[in-house]
Amino acid sequence: MPEPRYLDIERLRSWIGREESASDTISPDLVRRFNAAIDIKGAVPSHGDAAPLLINYCLAPPAIATSLLAEDGHPEKGGFLPPVPLPRRMWAGSSLAFSGALRVGDLVERASRVADVAVKAGRTGPLCFVTVENKSSVSRNVLIKETQTIVYREAGTAQEASHQPGAEPAAMGSHNRRVAVSVPLLFRYSALTFNAHRIHYDRRYAVEVEHYPGVVIHAPLQATLLLNYAAELKGKPPSNFVFRAVSPLFDHEFINLHAAEQDGKMKLWTARRDGPVAMSAEAAWA
Repeated sequence: MPEPRYLDIERLRSWIGREESASDTISPDLVRRFNAAIDIKGAVPSHGDAAPLLINYCLAPPAIATSLLAEDGHPEKGGFLPPVPLPRRMWAGSSLAFSGALRVGDLVERASRVADVAVKAGRTGPLCFVTVENKSSVSRNVLIKETQTIVYREAGTAQEASHQPGAEPAAMGSHNRRVAVSVPLLFRYSALTFNAHRIHYDRRYAVEVEHYPGVVIHAPLQATLLLNYAAELKGKPPSNFVFRAVSPLFDHEFINLHAAEQDGKMKLWTARRDGPVAMSAEAAWA
């Protein structure tokens, strides 16, 4: 597919190899707020105890001045990530490998690198995929390796929102759990991750500007719920976890978590009632 003239792929690919680093401490207070936000029951772990899974997404988020945010709440384009001239930015998925547990009190150092930039044809126009490699270390020991994919695309329209193609309802898993979703949950998770993207808490913006039917549930929040569900079912955290966003979920819907063991691995997915798969995932234990 020839790239649109406004997508200067060679310029965007010049960001490949760009690096940044950040560090943060897993404090007991962060764990307390994380557990409260997603309703993890039980006593708050003490110093040295294992931290909740995927709390690393709450560590060292970019602290961009409010005056430098774009209309959608994201930082202005450029900097570490390439300035892709497409208005919608979404977390498409991640592949994670865990070699040890993060613990309360750990100073976690994250090293990030832009690994690839690619343009593909989508149903509603061009898609630009940016691949980022993240390594989270404690005392120079890499405990989490992640390959994250971010997708940029054209803005949606009200007509597109009312004419979505049909999709098969998601299958039922061997294990199922229903999770209530509310704007306070989404607001709290946005606060934990310092994510100002307005589709996750600003209903007027999400509906009137981005033409969604409601406030959008974060992809990493869905991944966090699925990973912790997998660890609960198996009785231990997995060594590998892969997730991919398939279709959006909104705040007026319950999240149904599904799981099924297959060939020593666990397939997982989210969906609304009678709706298609929203996020697919797989957990594996070495």
